[in-house]
Amino acid sequence: MKQTLTTNQIMDALRADKSANWSYNGARAITEYLENLEMELDVEMELDVVAIRCDFTEYESLQEFQSDYSEEYETIEDIEEKTTVIRIDNSSFIIQQF
Repeated sequence: MKQTLTTNQIMDALRADKSANWSYNGARAITEYLENLEMELDVEMELDVVAIRCDFTEYESLQEFQSDYSEEYETIEDIEEKTTVIRIDNSSFIIQQF
C-alpha cells in the first residue's frame, strides 16, 4: 500500500520530528531537493524522517557549521567540494553528513 504525499505533507512530517528541529525554510529546501532528486533518478522514494535527520543537518551560518566540523572550511563552496549542500538563503544551508 502506497500513499503519495504533497510537498506540504512532507514538510509537516519533517517539522514534526522535533529531534531534527528543521526550520520552515529548511524543511521546504530539503523537501524540494528530495523531490527533484526523485524526478532526476526516476525513482519513487519512501519518506523516512529519521533517515533524513541522520543524513542531513541544517545550519544557520558558516560559523555554526565550523563549530561542528572545523574552520578549514572557510566558505560554503569549500563545503560543496566535500558534500552535498542545499542552500536555504544567503547564510543558512543544509549539508549531507560526511
